[in-house]
Formats: sequence, C-alpha cells, structure tokens
Amino acid sequence: MNVLKNFEALFVVTAALTCGAAYALTHTTVEARDPNMQTVVVSAKRMTPEQKLQSVLEERATVMAAEAIKADKI
Repeated sequence: MNVLKNFEALFVVTAALTCGAAYALTHTTVEARDPNMQTVVVSAKRMTPEQKLQSVLEERATVMAAEAIKADKI
C-alpha cells in the first residue's frame, strides 16, 4: 500500500513538472507575435454602487426582452 502512495506522489510531481516545462518552453508573449498590435486605454471613473445596480437592472431587462422575442419566434 505504501508503494502505491509513493507511485501516486511520483506521478503527481512528474505531471506538475511536465506541465510547467511545457508552459515554459511554449509560452510566447503577445509582443513577440505582433509588435504592431494596438492597445486600448480606457480612462473612466468607477461606477458607484447605485450606478452598478442600475446597470445590472437595465442589462437584465434587455436580456429578458431579447429572450421573450426569441421565444415568440419559436
């Protein structure tokens, strides 16, 4: 039984090292793929909790209306 636990531990360590090595060897940065890629910078104030709640309510209403239209077409 103790041998099985040792094999299990060895397997887990080997799998972790393999995954780490695969990531390290194949990981490329975005800059290496496309150095001319444009970036977007969004500068805006954070929403207040009231604004967040209003936004969520509006989004839910929009989704429910879209689902109702979709259900009517079926």
